[in-house]
Amino acid sequence: MEYDIQDISPVQKKIVFKVQSEEVNGALSTAVALYKTRYEIKGFRKGRAPASVIESKFKKQLYTEATTDLINYQINEAINSLGLAPLSRIEVEAKELVRDQDFEYSISFEVAPEFELPEYKGLVVEEEAVEVDEARIREVENRILDNAATITPIEDVREPRDGEIVTVSFGTYKDGELFDGVKAENFDLVLGQRQALEEFEDLVKGLKPGESGEREIAFPEDFINTNMAGQTLTIKAKLHAIKQKDIPELTDELAKRIAGFDSVATMREAIKASFLSSQKQLVRGKSQSELLDRLLKDLDYPLPPSMVEDRLQRLIEDQAFKLERQGRSLESLGKSLEDLRAEFRPRAEQAVKQELFLLAVAKKEGLEVDPKEVEAALRQVAMQAKQDVLFIRQFYEQNNMIVPLKDRLLADKAMEAIYQQVEIREVPAAEAGA
Repeated sequence: MEYDIQDISPVQKKIVFKVQSEEVNGALSTAVALYKTRYEIKGFRKGRAPASVIESKFKKQLYTEATTDLINYQINEAINSLGLAPLSRIEVEAKELVRDQDFEYSISFEVAPEFELPEYKGLVVEEEAVEVDEARIREVENRILDNAATITPIEDVREPRDGEIVTVSFGTYKDGELFDGVKAENFDLVLGQRQALEEFEDLVKGLKPGESGEREIAFPEDFINTNMAGQTLTIKAKLHAIKQKDIPELTDELAKRIAGFDSVATMREAIKASFLSSQKQLVRGKSQSELLDRLLKDLDYPLPPSMVEDRLQRLIEDQAFKLERQGRSLESLGKSLEDLRAEFRPRAEQAVKQELFLLAVAKKEGLEVDPKEVEAALRQVAMQAKQDVLFIRQFYEQNNMIVPLKDRLLADKAMEAIYQQVEIREVPAAEAGA
């Protein structure tokens, strides 16, 4: 085997392989030998059929496998001997082996750009001082009490108020016909928390239990149900009941029963500790981001197109997910996919630039990612997605996402390694970054 490596660009390489006919014949003979032991041929004992019979019977399948096996072996040999680390899928341009003929094929892939790392050790980094926010602590306590609340019906025959729970049945109509099948029976809604359109809540607030009413509502252009978006429809509703939340008093007994703490004081200390820990992580992340921006400020190097495309796609998918949680869709932004790609591209390019820098640091520091760390990351993804970890692992493998995942884990390690070698100065929040 001979090969010639070509630089298509600073981040793209091509390798042209030339294989002599003797090696081609050897690869085909190896495949025939394997097929001999794998398949039975009528009239011959297993493994005793002549090579010519095996090759004739399984020629198409055999030649395809022999070609693939030879190419995969040679690619690994060449890339390892050259010390290359492809960042993209390896694209193969090849025909099929032909017995007694030389064989030529090529591969192309993307690699990290070469650049000189700036000095990153001993730098001074400012971190904001973290203090306990009593208002945030009370918010957590209130959520605990809210979760422990009991729901009781209101017996008074009156109109509902904000903060109360109403049980309603409703339907959406156009020209007297139910529109798009939108209706609900005995639906519970907390008023005043923007769980529904304000016009719908106003309709319900004007009813007493047992009463029905209707109102025309102009649905916003970015409404989650695209069939209803921009439409003016009639909502008919019936109020069945009004209920209230009875918030309990925060006592040692409640803290033990609901949150598993010995006392209210112990619970508050745990809440404070959790708050301080999360705030310190946020402050640390902010300082690391600012440090990375400083290190990258004067660096300029080309970016592998596939990495930028991958990051761009993930940013758009993340945006779609965030909108879904708000009851909206990408279409509600009123922008085309090309508009969104243009909007997110600078962020994608900056993220790739950061990752390439950190991977270069990881290489210099001799950092590696253990298979157990990859598995832990996959388990975390599975937990967040509420999916089986086997499904997530197969999805990542089938979509060639394992290597990018390892790179992101390695980049995180590199950032931690840099941060461990800086001088941290704590400053008041108002002064940080000034």
